[in-house]
Amino acid sequence: MRKILLNITLTSLCSLAFGQVPNGYYDSATGDGFELKTQLYHIIKNHTTKTYANLWGLYTGNPSAFNDNWYDSTDTNKIMDIYSEKPQGQDAYTFIPGTNQCGGSGGNEGTCYNREHLIPQSVFNQNSPMVSDPFHIWPTDYQVNNRRANYPFGVVKNPTWTSTNGSKLGPNNNSGYSEGYSGVVFEPIDEFKGDIARAYFYFATRYQENGIQNWNYPMFNGTKDLVFTTTFLKILMNWHTNDPVSPREIALNNTIYTFQNNRNPFIDYPEYAQKIWGYNLSNSDFEHQERNEINVYKSGPNTISVISNNDNKIIEIHIFNINGQFINKIANVKLNNKVDISLNNKGTYIFKIIGKSMEINKKVVL
Repeated sequence: MRKILLNITLTSLCSLAFGQVPNGYYDSATGDGFELKTQLYHIIKNHTTKTYANLWGLYTGNPSAFNDNWYDSTDTNKIMDIYSEKPQGQDAYTFIPGTNQCGGSGGNEGTCYNREHLIPQSVFNQNSPMVSDPFHIWPTDYQVNNRRANYPFGVVKNPTWTSTNGSKLGPNNNSGYSEGYSGVVFEPIDEFKGDIARAYFYFATRYQENGIQNWNYPMFNGTKDLVFTTTFLKILMNWHTNDPVSPREIALNNTIYTFQNNRNPFIDYPEYAQKIWGYNLSNSDFEHQERNEINVYKSGPNTISVISNNDNKIIEIHIFNINGQFINKIANVKLNNKVDISLNNKGTYIFKIIGKSMEINKKVVL
């Protein structure tokens, strides 16, 4: 066991949601299934539409959300790119905000970053407001964005191309939880799969009345309620379950709320996805790491204990406040099953626990 003392100052926040949810924002979200989805639609539909060009300023003007504040302390002045980020190693390249941005052209990987539409623009004919909604448009490497093209997200079986951080392009693995589609898909690294799933859930909810049932895309089933095919719903729900809300997403959610005055409900309350789409799936549709493999709890007046219940011993712990801001990293834990962390201030914390074969986010109130 290892005991660690931290001297940090936090604003004391007590909320069941992740991030700074305005009082009463979700008061009308009381239903289940598609009724809840429609209630959420009415809550988030009237956001302020910005131009596509405004996204450049959003990325460069909000380093707390769009710079790499979570993985490498030397990259905090660089763009956070899900297609090049190596959570456990040195990134092959980095981008300076603004300086390395590019529009419709770029060379090899690492040349410049542009604006990646997680739901391709061609799906909705580049129409507004979808074309400029940053909840599904993130700064990414131009070349990887180009390789991904308009392919759906999925589980690659035999990659035909792999990026420097392990993102893959190739035929979908037509078995297990991704069974039902054999076309070409793009698979991000595990660290960002849940982020992408929650962006898709947001998009399916926010734009259910914008003709989404008429849009041609392998991931969509031609309805405005369910939106997703069975195969891709299983994939997204698995990713949502296995990769919980991250501090990066919390920072994005708060920043975009300031930018366009709406939020991603599935970041604030991840359980909404299960309430809306979960009843369409059975337990056999999920392949996931059990969350009870890691316990994080208050073990003393100023102490948080982190315990691993199996052989996936703890290697590293990252600590964030409820707004997704990085507080501290505890490294060199040396494969312990238990770590005690002493904190001087009350508040709500997010712990990212990294082990030999695991990465789990946990929230705890001290």
